[in-house]
Amino acid sequence: MTMIEKDLLARQNEACAETVSRDYDMLGEQLRRQGISIDEIKTKVSGYGVAIPSWGVGSGGTRFARFPGAGEPRNIFDKLEDCAVIQELTRATPSVSLHIPWDKADPADLNSKADELGLKFDAMNSNTFQDQLEQPHSYKYGSLSHTDRATRQQAIEHNLECIELGEAIGSNALTIWVGDGSNFPGQSHFTKQFERYLESAKSIYGKLPADWRLFTEHKMYEPAFYSTVVQDWGTNYLIANELGEKAFCLVDLGHHAPNVNIEMIVARLIQFGKLGGFHFNDSKYGDDDLDTGSIDPYRLFLVFNELVDAEVRSAPGFDPAHMLDQSHNVTDPIESLMVSAMEVQRAYAQALLVDRSSLEAYQDENDALMATTTLKQAFRTNVEPILAMARLETGGAIDPVSTYRAAGYRQQVAEIRPVTSGAGGGIV
Repeated sequence: MTMIEKDLLARQNEACAETVSRDYDMLGEQLRRQGISIDEIKTKVSGYGVAIPSWGVGSGGTRFARFPGAGEPRNIFDKLEDCAVIQELTRATPSVSLHIPWDKADPADLNSKADELGLKFDAMNSNTFQDQLEQPHSYKYGSLSHTDRATRQQAIEHNLECIELGEAIGSNALTIWVGDGSNFPGQSHFTKQFERYLESAKSIYGKLPADWRLFTEHKMYEPAFYSTVVQDWGTNYLIANELGEKAFCLVDLGHHAPNVNIEMIVARLIQFGKLGGFHFNDSKYGDDDLDTGSIDPYRLFLVFNELVDAEVRSAPGFDPAHMLDQSHNVTDPIESLMVSAMEVQRAYAQALLVDRSSLEAYQDENDALMATTTLKQAFRTNVEPILAMARLETGGAIDPVSTYRAAGYRQQVAEIRPVTSGAGGGIV
């Protein structure tokens, strides 16, 4: 089953295929003079994929309001169809990451729909940062670190439920993020609170299937604004070490203080074998969950520079998971996710162009100017012809956004899916 008409896709591609071919050949000659095979770069880009968050295909919101868009998905099966559109046009998003209980459904139905759409399932995500209907214990004052044992046990059992569903649909990882913390000095005993979190996390870790990984995610603030239990990468690293070899740190690009050197954090976690993966987005002020690369594409490139460095030198245990995690308040979520997936691919392609032997020599010689110039040379290279050719050759769209708009998919689903309420804030 395809969500976009094949004839339309072919017509859209035909209109610009000749231009893309010429641009690709010109860039190929430029790279050849640098000793780089453009076809090898294209092959690596074609093989790269980033997971789509199921919740990302709906309109997001702020603490104040949410403004729903036309044709928003009603359930996980609508979400999967929207995700399939993104994959069909970009050929960069082969898997979907589910959030439970939002996406809870019969595993057989989930597998059937995913197979029909040519999708796979990525890491499972638990939700203990908000209360659900008929939930006996509230997470208002915490979940895995709550002072009440029954509340902690409820949060543990929810995570185990996520693992059980994940096993049935082919996932092999669980991501845990908690909003636990405090809003006032003295409200919580820092040490006891962290001890309770570790005890709960160990209960979940102990039930992981043999081939699964556990990703813990740190966040500096929000919804707790004075202290957060897993507030930075150092605490996250302590957790991963305390839990065991199947526990890793997940890096969300928006979960850091302004101007923090995220690429150095990535390098440290790679060095000590605890980098689990990423939630890609962008930010200007805090945890803004903006489209990937929309604010600071150079930072994204520098993160991928560390990832490619680890890939090239075959760093032990290096196998990070890649996923987008964004909130789309004023754009069509499908368009934003397509653009973000392509921006992640762009950063990867640019990082592959870095002259690593020259960079290493300049570093050894303490030639700061030439070292940073080497990075800038790769970053400034227009790799769009590589991305476009990779999409064309794998059956995607040369220009995904234009093709999506020409297909009228949003208008079509708007006629089927009822308008949702705009009440309340927060993410989908």
